[in-house]
Amino acid sequence: MTRAASAGLVGLAAAALLGSAWLLAVPGPARAADAPGSAAVLFREADLALGDKLVREHKCSECHARKFGGDGAAIYRPQGRVNTPAALRGMVEQCNLELNLAFFPDEVTSIAAVLNRDHYRFK
Repeated sequence: MTRAASAGLVGLAAAALLGSAWLLAVPGPARAADAPGSAAVLFREADLALGDKLVREHKCSECHARKFGGDGAAIYRPQGRVNTPAALRGMVEQCNLELNLAFFPDEVTSIAAVLNRDHYRFK
């Protein structure tokens, strides 16, 4: 395994662990919409204005267009990869780690909340 591939696997594992650990720390009432892992819980404290700003500043759409072609929209809902709010946050964390963006956890959550609002619409 190459060093880059190994680093990628470590980044994915870290993103999964960070996303899972964050979910366990979020308190919330016991309603179906507020079940652990729901978008209502995961994105409750998200700052959508901050998420919008970070997406624009870091040119996320331009990077996605370079990687996936067209307008970059093909990255959203890749077959079987992003099917929960936690998986969405994990993918944002993966970009954060892969590109060494140094986002804080609340920034990652805010970006994921914007993507959920605009593309995924998890409940």
